[in-house]
This record gives sequence, C-alpha cells and structure tokens, in this order.
Amino acid sequence: MLLQQAAVLLQPHVPLEKEALLRRLETPPEPKLGDVAFPCFVLAKQLRRAPGAIAAELADAVNAADQGVRAEAAGGYVNLFFDSAVWLGRIVDAALEPGYGRSDEGRGRHVVIDMSSPNIAKPLGVGHLRSTMIGNALANLYRETGHAVTTVNHLGDWGTQFGKLIVAYRRWGGKAALEADPIGESLQLYVRFHEEAAEDPALEDEAREAFLRLEQGDEETAALWRFFVQASMKEFERVYARLGVSFDEVLGESFYNDKLEPVLERLRAQGLLAESDGALVVRLDEEGLPPCLILKKDGATIYPVRDLATAIYRKHVMNADRLLYVVGAEQQLHFRQVFGVLGKMGEPWTGDCEHVPFGLMTVEGKKMSTRRGKVVFLDEVLDEAVRRAREIIAAKSPDLPGADEVAEAVGIGAVVFGDLKNRRQLSVDFKLEEVVSFEGETGPYVQYTHARIASLLRKGGSLSEQQPLGKKGAHVPAEGIGMTDAAWVCAKRLTEWGAAVSEALRDNEPSAVARYLLELARDFNRFYHDGKVIQPGDESGTQARLRLSAAVGSLLGSGLELLGIAAPERM
Repeated sequence: MLLQQAAVLLQPHVPLEKEALLRRLETPPEPKLGDVAFPCFVLAKQLRRAPGAIAAELADAVNAADQGVRAEAAGGYVNLFFDSAVWLGRIVDAALEPGYGRSDEGRGRHVVIDMSSPNIAKPLGVGHLRSTMIGNALANLYRETGHAVTTVNHLGDWGTQFGKLIVAYRRWGGKAALEADPIGESLQLYVRFHEEAAEDPALEDEAREAFLRLEQGDEETAALWRFFVQASMKEFERVYARLGVSFDEVLGESFYNDKLEPVLERLRAQGLLAESDGALVVRLDEEGLPPCLILKKDGATIYPVRDLATAIYRKHVMNADRLLYVVGAEQQLHFRQVFGVLGKMGEPWTGDCEHVPFGLMTVEGKKMSTRRGKVVFLDEVLDEAVRRAREIIAAKSPDLPGADEVAEAVGIGAVVFGDLKNRRQLSVDFKLEEVVSFEGETGPYVQYTHARIASLLRKGGSLSEQQPLGKKGAHVPAEGIGMTDAAWVCAKRLTEWGAAVSEALRDNEPSAVARYLLELARDFNRFYHDGKVIQPGDESGTQARLRLSAAVGSLLGSGLELLGIAAPERM
C-alpha cells in the first residue's frame, strides 16, 4: 500500500510508467531513512541531470502535494516518510477488508501440480513431507491468485519393485502378517529381498520375471498387486487426512500403461529414436544433455516414456496451461531430458512445464533409504510432535478446552512450518525438538501469536465466541489512532502481505509467506509488549489497538491457511 501510494505521488514527475516505477521503489533498511525510497540514478542519463538534483526536485514536488507524506533528498535518493497519524488507520482499514492483498492475475489459467507421489507398498516417510506440503502450499497460493488448480498424486504403483515384492512375499511372507500390517510387512519384505539379492543375484532375474507376468495380466500376480495398492492407499489417506491434504486426482503410473505405445509410435514416426548399445534413445545434443533413454535393450520402457505420456495427457486431456512437478532436486536432469524430448516431438508448450525441485531432508543428519529399512515414518514423527505439543500446552494452559485437538494442530503445524520456512532448494536437517518450540522461528510461535490476538479481541469485546478472527465482528471503530513506533512498524508490515504472496508465486517458494508470517508475528509481539493493548479509561486508543491487532491476526490466520497449517484461537 505504501509502495503504491509512493508511486502515485512520484509518477507525475518522472518519465516512468507506474509499473516500472513500482519495480524501482525500495524499502529502506532502517526507519530513520524513511518508509519508502526511490533511487534517482536510473533517471540521470535520460534527464541529463545529476541524481542529487533530480532527488531534490522530486522531494519538493512531493512535499508540495501535502498528502501526509514528507520527502527528503539524500544523495541520489528520495526518502519518503509517511505520517503514521494519517496512514496507520488507512492501512488497518485496508487490511481488514475481505480479500486484502489478493490478486486475480491467474484468472483463466489452469495449473496442474504433481506432488507427493509416494511408492505403493512403502511407508510414507518423513522425506515425503517436502513434496506433499510444498505442493499443497503452492496449490493454495495459485488458487489464492485466481488460478484453477488440479493437484495430482502420481503414485508409484508400477515397475520392477513390484516384481521384487511379489517374489519376497512368495518366499518369506504370509497372508496373515500382510493383512495385519500391510505397510510394515511390505517394507520388511522389500528390505529382505535386497539383503538376500546381494548374496543371490538370481533373485533379480526372478523379480523381473514376476513383473513380466504382472504386465502380461497374470491374475494371481495382479490380485496380489491390487492388494498392495489398496492397502497402501488406505494408509496413505489416513496420514494425508492428518496433514489436511487432499488431491483432485490420484493417478498411479499404471494409469498410463495404455498411453505409452502411442508415444513410442510418434517417436518412431518422427525419426527421433536412435540406437545406443542395443537400447533406443532420443539424442539431445543440441540441448547440451545426454541422450534420453526410451527403451532398454530388452525392449522395456522406463520412466521417461511414462512421463512423456503423463505430460501429454495433462496438457491435452486435463487442459493444463501450466504443469508443475514438485519433485526432489536429484531429478533435475530427468525432467530436463523429458521436456527436451517433448520439444523435439513438436509440442509447443514445453515452456509451460516446470520442475519445482527441493533439497534433501535428513533426520538428525542421516539420509533415509527404504532399501536398507532406514525410514523414519512420517506418522511417527507427527505422533511425537503432537505428544510434545500436548506436554507444552498442559504446562502453560492446563485447563485449555479441547487440548487434544489443539495439540494435534500445533504438533502437525510445527512439523509442516519447520519445513516450509526453509527455501525449498536448501537441504533440511529435521530436528523435532527445534520445530515444536513455542519460541524462535517456529510454527507454534506464529500460531501462539494468532491465539494471543484472538484472546485480546475476546477480552476487548471485538470477537464473539462464534466469530472467527478477522472476520465479521472483529472490526472496531477507527477513532483514536495515536499509537507507538512499534504500532507503526507493525502496520507497515501489513502492507507487505501482497508482495509476500507475489514472491511466493513468482518463485514457487512458500517460504516467502512463512518468513513474512514470522516477521509479522515478531513485530506484533514487540507492539504487544510495548504497552497494554486494552487500557481502561482510554476507550478510543484501546479500540484502535484492538483494530490493529485484528488486522494482524487476520493475516496470520490467512497465511497459515495458505501454508496448510491450522490457526487455533486458543492455546
């Protein structure tokens, strides 16, 4: 809001369009340098004048307008100081309006987001958290900006690993054990297969034969495969429900089995296939990439063919305008090759395909591996986070109504926020004790600030028991805006909400919203500790401070919701 107003004041006096001017405005690093700064160096060549002289002239023009904004020339900068007595109330007014900071830039655009995508018959480990929650947050952000969004869980329900699992089950498994604990027993069998195969390589051939029978439709093998799929989905859905995640489409790799041959026929017809050591590849020399393997020596298709079919289906059947793949950074070469092949096939929309990579997640410095059985179950992490949250809540608020539900929201929110606050391409070392803390840069800190504001509004009569924070009923009168410097800092932070959402969307980076929420919560708590919000005898000041609090609480709640995190109103 302040940047936009600065652009309105300056634009009549500079040879720049408003959008170009907005891009050049800066937020000074210190309050003593103003609230908004405009560097005039970019105009010096065009106007053939010194930046300092341009800045002095612009400062005079702004001051003459008398719009509650004071301008100072400092070197080649114009520093703008907004009068808090004039602008604080306007900012709070705007922030309490429904849809504050929301844009419709995506109206008419359809985004398909590939996310989560676990392998069937393996547990949801803590490593699956990143794709699932980054993808979920991006889906919320795209919807927030007017996009139509389809989230797809691209399950790993096909491939040679099923041959391995089937062989392991027939050799060492049992129906009763599998039915009692489908995921745990499947993992145990999968790990044992790799242990035994290290000593007996013939098991690998047996597994390939088992998968071939599955591909050929052998009913006994297919029935066992279907059991693995159904049991896994039941378990996955339970964990997804705890995370508050759902999918518009759940389409496994097997869904595309009948769509592979048409892709191969196109590649042959277009003369794109080349032989390489008995295998068939598409060469990508002009892209500076190694050849993309399409068919192995034995004629078997591999992942690139399936991903080509998947992309074509999403574009032409699902009518996607943009395809996002929230998949680990180790797959960067794979996606560059797939997109490169699509381009050589003549698909003009390859520029609308984007790999959204993220770094590796370790737990206490250790990398996870299902082959070796080194898996930290996501469900167990959530259980432990909730247990720790419940202990903290019991110590701080022993009589809290619905304490178990709050502990679930706080524990799971802590785990999710602990991931999303990091830039997605960074590797993350997960430490449960750190993420569940109510202090520092954590989800519970933001949630607790939100709950603190809800409590203030209840005490001040601005929020009834039935009315959610920041919604109808939380708005209070505008009179009495005489506030502290801390209040002004807090109000200015409100104006950065739209920019945080835009940054998150531009870079597919949910951490931009998470970092904004941390800064907003920090600024509010400084305001809160700067003096009592509710002061008997100061009705207008109390209402003004409550009103600012309501605006902050509303944005904290909205931001947490975008990240897929609950915002309790009591903690």
